Amino acid sequence: MRDISTENTEENEKEVTFIRLFQQYEHDIYRMAYVYVKNKEDALDIVQETAYRSFLKFSSLKDLSLFKSWLLKIAINCSIDLLRKNKKLVYFQVESTLESSSPIKEDIPLSISLQDLLVILNEEEKTVVLLKYYQSYTFNEISDLLNMPLSTVKSVLYRALEKLRKKVRRVDMYG
Repeated sequence: MRDISTENTEENEKEVTFIRLFQQYEHDIYRMAYVYVKNKEDALDIVQETAYRSFLKFSSLKDLSLFKSWLLKIAINCSIDLLRKNKKLVYFQVESTLESSSPIKEDIPLSISLQDLLVILNEEEKTVVLLKYYQSYTFNEISDLLNMPLSTVKSVLYRALEKLRKKVRRVDMYG
């Protein structure tokens, strides 16, 4: 029979380990989420949802060296879930002189052109491009992370890059 105090100590150690690891990658999660949702509030909601979902499943993670990629996968899924949910909502544009006169502040150092270019990619292409160039994952790591065959990851990336090249060419041509 196990001692209740021993169980509590083990649970506390797991919680402390989780919090320490999560805080280490919290900024990466936020940046990934922001690229998807393009606003601070939703990105923060995704960080919170990622923390919640990952904490619930933390005990199922066997290898802590995979924590970052596991966490980013959860964040990507949370981002996509939010985007799908928001597609079902109808937004009404309310014009306000106060809102229109205040300068827009970016909290992520992404150029507007990069954000504009990423808009033309579908969710799968965006995910692969971000993981490859924004998070510096290898093709094999992306393949494992997304549970996709290696050849599919490469095809998705090359297709996305070609879309981006065409968009850049059009912008260059028409200025």
